[in-house]
Amino acid sequence: MGFDLPIHAERHRYRDLVERIKGDRHERGALVTTHKIDLFEACLDLFDRIDESADLCGETSCLSKRDGLLCARATDPVAAGRALGEFLPEDHWQKTGGEVLCLGAGGSAVAITVGLINRPADSPGPTRITVVNRSPARLEAMRGIHARLEAATEVEYVENVDPKVNDQLVRDLRPGSLVINATGMGKDSPGSPITDGAEFPESSLAWELNYRGDLQFLRQALRHKESRGLIVHDGWRYFIHGWATVIEEVFHLNIQEDQLSRLATLSEAERPAWS
Repeated sequence: MGFDLPIHAERHRYRDLVERIKGDRHERGALVTTHKIDLFEACLDLFDRIDESADLCGETSCLSKRDGLLCARATDPVAAGRALGEFLPEDHWQKTGGEVLCLGAGGSAVAITVGLINRPADSPGPTRITVVNRSPARLEAMRGIHARLEAATEVEYVENVDPKVNDQLVRDLRPGSLVINATGMGKDSPGSPITDGAEFPESSLAWELNYRGDLQFLRQALRHKESRGLIVHDGWRYFIHGWATVIEEVFHLNIQEDQLSRLATLSEAERPAWS
């Protein structure tokens, strides 16, 4: 059974829902989508166990039960790493010297940037990460998370609501950079964080984390695909990996690659057409 709450719902609504899951022995857990940070902050005292990633990122994408205890886990770092690894070669940053521009500072943005920063010493990451968000509180929260990693990657935090400023940030990127729409615009709300006049750098990658909605950012990127040698991905595989990692945790499973492929094939009929 699914529950739909409005974006940034009242604290008591998150607590009522989590208390219901916790108190009903028939409830196995939950996949948390848009509300990862808000639900975590509202229900912190209701969780019996919080995993390391949830504690670090200040969010939960998965609720599960172990030995009668309610566990909060952040599975997004795992799902994001798997999805990114499918289209980004391991040596991409070393070969290109590219940067990352992450538009948005919510739960998915935290998970992705943590994965990009917290890499092995022998596996270089992007030369620079720029995170843009309209909320200074979200940016400060992300800054605190990154500081705990004590990594050497340079990260800039930009408070901005003007899409033309974002256009300039895109334009200033090095070739081979990665531009991510992690704002929810195009899914949870209409529009895009950039304008139609944005110019993507040569041989760069555009990752639209949304997998449904008007997907305006995705369509803007597709218009540059040929002229700029742009590689464009939507959020469908991230969505699939997100579900898979939660299913593993809630039902105590280990999904194999062939099973994931079957899951992706079965769900393909529901995938929005955009190409």
